[in-house]
Amino acid sequence: MTDWDEYEILEQVNRGEEAGLRALFERYYKPLCVYALKYVDSYSDAEDLVQELFVKFWELKGNIGFQGSLQSYLFLSLRNNCMRWVKTHKKYQFEVIDNYSDAFEYHLNEEDDENRAKLYEEIEKLPDQCKKVFKAIVFDDLKYKEAAARLSLSVNTVKTHFARALKQLRSSLDVIVLLLLR
Repeated sequence: MTDWDEYEILEQVNRGEEAGLRALFERYYKPLCVYALKYVDSYSDAEDLVQELFVKFWELKGNIGFQGSLQSYLFLSLRNNCMRWVKTHKKYQFEVIDNYSDAFEYHLNEEDDENRAKLYEEIEKLPDQCKKVFKAIVFDDLKYKEAAARLSLSVNTVKTHFARALKQLRSSLDVIVLLLLR
């Protein structure tokens, strides 16, 4: 993974350099997928929404105009895409989602330390394989394929265990996103 900052990634993407898109994907794919789970029930749907966001971002290369950080832009764009998806699928009452969606912050504070401790307790309660997969992906920052090789599982099995873990840890999604962005 490259250690480019947001500005360097954006410059690469705007020039049409695939390395910039690859760096964008490596840095933000997993955190964005986890964040999308705040709005959709399926990890597969979350992945689809994130992939659509990246495709649109790539198609707009050179014409991406926004103020602020790339990270904030991506998370806000994904939130908006998720809200549209939920509306078209009419799965939730929107008043509840609108209230829930305003609170996401991208910094750590004392409350996050408490939430992190709670998350670690909840991780220990996961079924064994889910726990191993979750730790490999979140704490060891492995890609699905790498986690599959390490744990002698198929990539699809890894994705399934990761999705199950995230579903069980749903109340801690914000903390998981922060851990993935570290």
